[in-house]
Amino acid sequence: MSEDLKKVIRFGTDGWRAVIADTFTFENVEILAQAFALWVKRDSRKIPGEVVRVAVGYDNRFLSRNFSETVASVLAANDIEVLLSDASLPTPALSLATRDRKCVAGVVITASHNPPEYNGFKIKTAEGGGAGKNITDVVEGYLGADAVVKLDFKKAVSDGLVKVVDLKKDYLKFIKAYMNLKKIKTAKFRVVQDVMHGSGGTLLAEALKGTQVRVELLRSDVNPSFDNSRPEPLPQYLGGLIAKMKKEKIDLGLVLDGDADRIAAVLPGGEFLSPQKILALLALHLWKNRGVKGGIVKTICGTKMIDNLAKANNIPLYETPVGFKYISDLMLTRDIIAGGEEAGGMGLPNYIPERDGILAGLLLLEMMVYEKKNIGKILADVEKKYGRYYYDKTSITLQGMVKSLDSVKQLKEVLGKKVVGVKDYDGVKLDLEDDSWIMVRASGTEPILRAYAESKTPKRTKELLNYALELAKTL
Repeated sequence: MSEDLKKVIRFGTDGWRAVIADTFTFENVEILAQAFALWVKRDSRKIPGEVVRVAVGYDNRFLSRNFSETVASVLAANDIEVLLSDASLPTPALSLATRDRKCVAGVVITASHNPPEYNGFKIKTAEGGGAGKNITDVVEGYLGADAVVKLDFKKAVSDGLVKVVDLKKDYLKFIKAYMNLKKIKTAKFRVVQDVMHGSGGTLLAEALKGTQVRVELLRSDVNPSFDNSRPEPLPQYLGGLIAKMKKEKIDLGLVLDGDADRIAAVLPGGEFLSPQKILALLALHLWKNRGVKGGIVKTICGTKMIDNLAKANNIPLYETPVGFKYISDLMLTRDIIAGGEEAGGMGLPNYIPERDGILAGLLLLEMMVYEKKNIGKILADVEKKYGRYYYDKTSITLQGMVKSLDSVKQLKEVLGKKVVGVKDYDGVKLDLEDDSWIMVRASGTEPILRAYAESKTPKRTKELLNYALELAKTL
């Protein structure tokens, strides 16, 4: 294959993403689909004698359905049976279908939380997890190795090579069975969810149909421009929900990203509830109220509240580098109560090793039912017991790539507080004597330094981040 093609189609931490009509074109999607088909035929864990099957889904972005049909047409031409979703659906729903329908892999056409001009191509494993570099590197190696073969989509459907199926129905059935609907049924909480025009759609309301929970959905319609914003669950994109939570009596505000695999929340009164604290609440609920046994997984930049919670209750705690794939790997090999990343991806027990924003939100509601309190009161109780922390992050673009973080590792003091611990397996994290921490990570592909900090006051956290930005100038 040409070096130019290698530069155009490159998988990141969660799929290939690019600008529509720039490099995310039908031609390039066909080339990638052909390379993926070669991986399926040569390297996937096929069972002799069984049908080689792949599930394909898509989100609400511009042309996503058309791109998914293109992928299906290429796979069918390569003698691979395709189960194509009949409607846009959340990424976790496609992951679940991949596992439960005995597919060798899955593909989702989505760019998740990226701006509206982007689209993307995610690969899912037979277990329903995200494909790691052991897969994506091989797929990239097959780019251009064979000429693209493609069937007419309508003919592929009429010939039964592409089966257009309802994958959302099975997902809805699963999440309803996962919850304790009997206990939730008579609860009278009020919940508002901002779907951010993503593929989460009306699924939360459908899951709670027949209960007395009052559900209101915001931005649950299809709008590929995402209000000229981006479907990312961050405070700056949630003005409508935050204003509503301030004005009205609502027990829980939930937020999904564009493909519904990530979650954030808003407390009564309008305060943003970070995914870090959501993980703590989910783990506590599953351990305390549901009796789930195992450990908790957080990333290196996860909140210390989780450390305190785990220590106080003798729960094993695992810490990974940034990236959900590390959490996913542990969920396949260990008993895990819950695992999560600071960006809002939550992994749950007895499920696929993948993120699910809808199910995570439903479990927060379930926790309120068990505790008989709204989410704000529950969080206040948890913070009183395990500590109230303020987390934030930022990034800075530098003149050139960061060559080394060794100078950061040598620091003995930060803003008057002694360094009491150093971790360097993913960037450099410095634990400080006042129960705060600061961390820096360099991008491997861009001249960008990311900084993270947490402390017991918003002022201190801001000071730590400003310190990190000044520190970046010396690297």
